[in-house]
Amino acid sequence: MTTPPDAAAAATPDGDRVLLSELLGALSHALDLTEGQPWGHSVRTCLVGMRIGRTLGLDAATRSDLYYSLLMKDAGCSSNAHATAAFFGSDDHEVKRNLKVEDWTDPVRMRLFALKNAARGRGFMARVRQVLHMARADERAGNELIRIRCERGAEICRSLGFPSATIEAVRCLDEQWDGNGAARGLAGPSIPVLARIASLAQTLEVFAAREGWQRALGVARERQGRWFDPELVATLDDWADDPEWWAALYGKNALERLSAEEPEDRVVRIDEDGVDRVAEAFAAVVDAKTPFTAAHSTRVAAIARRLAGHLGLNFDETRDLYRAGLLHDIGKLGVSNLILDKNGPLSPEERDQVERHPVLTLTVVGQVSVFAGIARMSAVHHERLDGTGYPWGYEADQLGLGDRILGVSDIYEALTAHRPYRDGMDPERALGILHDLDGVALDPDVVRAIGELVGAGGIPDPDPRPAG
Repeated sequence: MTTPPDAAAAATPDGDRVLLSELLGALSHALDLTEGQPWGHSVRTCLVGMRIGRTLGLDAATRSDLYYSLLMKDAGCSSNAHATAAFFGSDDHEVKRNLKVEDWTDPVRMRLFALKNAARGRGFMARVRQVLHMARADERAGNELIRIRCERGAEICRSLGFPSATIEAVRCLDEQWDGNGAARGLAGPSIPVLARIASLAQTLEVFAAREGWQRALGVARERQGRWFDPELVATLDDWADDPEWWAALYGKNALERLSAEEPEDRVVRIDEDGVDRVAEAFAAVVDAKTPFTAAHSTRVAAIARRLAGHLGLNFDETRDLYRAGLLHDIGKLGVSNLILDKNGPLSPEERDQVERHPVLTLTVVGQVSVFAGIARMSAVHHERLDGTGYPWGYEADQLGLGDRILGVSDIYEALTAHRPYRDGMDPERALGILHDLDGVALDPDVVRAIGELVGAGGIPDPDPRPAG
C-alpha cells in the first residue's frame, strides 16, 4: 500500500486514487468461488461483521481494521484447495461448502462427514479406497488444511501492508472460544476480538444464505460458549426483530452498500502502484490454487510486460497488459482441483469446465471499475487468430495487440515452466512450437519479438523445479 490503513485519513480523494474497499469488495467474489460459496459471500459477511462492530461500540480505527479483516478473511483459501481435493478425493468446492455448515469439532459428526464427502460421485470401491486413505492419514491432517489457509491469508494481508490487527484476525479466523479450533488452539479472550467477530459473521452469513436467517441466529446461540464469544452472540438479540435488514443483506445492492460501512474518516484510497500490488496479491491467490501452475500468473504478467516494451506499447498500455496478465486465470478459482490436478486426459465434461474459466475471469474482473478496460483482454488469452481458440472462437480481426501478446505469453510460460511432474522445455524448443503456430493461430510479430527477447536474455528463466 502506498498509504497504510492506519494513515488512511491522509489519503484524500483525488482523481489518481482508487477506493481500496471497492477494489477488494469486487475481487472478493473470486475468493467466494474458491470457497464454494454463493456470489457475494465475503461482501455480505463484511456487512454482518460491521453491524456487530457498531453494536460493540468499536472506535473508528478498530472498525477499519475489522472491515478489511472481513473482506480479506478468505485470502488464503486457494492454498489448501489441492490438499483438500486430494485428501477427500472430491471437488474441493463441494467439500469446503459442506464443511462450512458442519460442527467439525464433534468427532462423530466429522467421521460421518468424511464418509459422506469421500470420493463423492464416484463408484463404491473408489469411495472405500478414499476412506481408507483418510483413515491412514495423521489425525491432525484436517487442522493442517486450516492452518495452511490461515497462515497464507495472513501472509497476503501482510504483503498488502495491512496493520497487525487485520493480519492476526485473518490468521486466527478458525480459532474457537473453547480452544477446540484451529490451527493454534487459542481460547477465550486470547483470540483477537476481530477474529472472533469474523468467525461469527461468516457463520451467520453461511447459514443465512443456505437455511435462512432464523436458522443462522439459532446456530449462533447453539454454539455460544463453544465456537463463539457469548458476549458477541448477545449482540444479536434484536436481530430477529429486523427482517428488513436481512432482506436488504440479500438484495441486489450488497456491493454498493459496502463502501458505506467503512468509517468515513478512515477511508483508504490507493494509487496506481497500490492497484498493481492488489492485482499481484490476487495473482498469488490464483497461483496457489494448484502446484501444477505455481507462479504461472505472475510470470505470464512479467513476460507480457517485457513483450509490450519490446513492441513499443506506451506506459499505460503496458500497465494494462501487466494487470491483465496477473488476473487472466482468476476464473480458475472456480474450477475444481479434481480437474486442474488430474493426471491424465480430461473428459468432455471436465474439458468444458476448464474452458469456462475465461468466462469467470471476465465476470470477476469486469465488475472492478478500475479494471473495466482490461477485463476483456484478461479473458481472451486462449483465443487464436484462426478462430480455433476458446471459449468464444474469436478470429484475428477481433483480437488486438495486447490480446495477442497475452496469448503468446501464456503459451510460452506454460511450455517452459517447471512442474512437479515434469521439467519445463528449453527455450529453443518452446520457441519452435510458437513458430509452428505463427501466422495461423499466433501473431508472427509477437512470436518474433519473444524470440528476440529470449535470445537477448530478456525473458526471465522459470523458477527451479519445485519439489515433487
